[in-house]
Amino acid sequence: MLYKTTLTKELFYTSLSTILILAGVVIAQRAVYVFRLASKGIIPNDTIDTILVFNLLKHLPLLLSLTLFLTILMTLSRWYKDSEMIIWFSSGLGLYSLIKPIIAFCVPTIILIGYLSFFVSPWAVQKVEEYKNGIKTRDEFSTISPGVFKEAKSKNRIFYVEGFSELGNVVKNIFVQSEQNGKLGIIVSNKGKRITNEKNEDYIVMQDGKRYEGESDTQEFSTTDYEKYSILLEKEVPTLSNVGAKAGVIEAAPTLILLGKNPGGYYEYRYPAELSWRMSLPLSALCLLLIAIPLSFNNPRAGRSANIIIAVLIFVVYNNLIGILNSLIAVGKLNFWIGSLAPHLIFGAIGIYLTYRRSLNLPLLPKRPFK
Repeated sequence: MLYKTTLTKELFYTSLSTILILAGVVIAQRAVYVFRLASKGIIPNDTIDTILVFNLLKHLPLLLSLTLFLTILMTLSRWYKDSEMIIWFSSGLGLYSLIKPIIAFCVPTIILIGYLSFFVSPWAVQKVEEYKNGIKTRDEFSTISPGVFKEAKSKNRIFYVEGFSELGNVVKNIFVQSEQNGKLGIIVSNKGKRITNEKNEDYIVMQDGKRYEGESDTQEFSTTDYEKYSILLEKEVPTLSNVGAKAGVIEAAPTLILLGKNPGGYYEYRYPAELSWRMSLPLSALCLLLIAIPLSFNNPRAGRSANIIIAVLIFVVYNNLIGILNSLIAVGKLNFWIGSLAPHLIFGAIGIYLTYRRSLNLPLLPKRPFK
């Protein structure tokens, strides 16, 4: 009982550190792209955190699957290397006794992977699409980052704002350059505010500033002082009429829509490749669990790095095989059930076979006899 408790604790702490590292890698990778968009003024700064969180939720099922695989491999490899497995087997406990606490630890996570894959990840993708459409319908002033020049959607105006108030309605040190009918206009002000009229039109009202106007190819400009100067802010009509499945974003389609029924009352599996992918995540986590246990046997001469390299290769091959079969399902060249279940049956059978050989203290692969 003591060894089972110790094993469960070590699995928990190893999985926790592994998922944090993997999540950090994903967030860092996505953050580079998102910060680049924000620096160019394509997305407002206040959306960065939200977009990163939704992107993490989208990839979380795959990260949890990889976490389970690496956790079992690293934990049992360390036990083999530190001779704790020898103590385990010397106490009369066999390999199948070791498997029970591992399965008890992993099953709740596999159920969570299934829930995330079927429900949470599509919801996260849908929210990202809603956010994208929400950003598109914002006026051009909403996407301005302080200290960055931002060109308007119509390409005929350039904005620069030094800073915003906490609510974003009051701005300071505003610069607006516009070009209309061949004339160049420059409007500057130390302060201004953003208002919305009864027609839901957004304006930026600049106060106590100057307006310069003239021909762009000459140096003659007229100067006008003003107390208030209002600029109508443009809004972009989104190209997508809706989000999720209605907008053609397959990844955002709820699973129940993927299981839509035809007029005859039979399930027709709309977007079968996407449905197959969602099914594959919990199934692959289970199969990788079966492979990790026998693969964790550690040869002290080889070190743990050899096991990790083999494990990563198996994970990559497994997921690439799933991707290839899903592509064939998408173009109608492969039956849904064959493409969805074949890779898991293959790798599951490999895991069971390797576990059986390990339980008999045999090498993972049979040696060919010399002739």
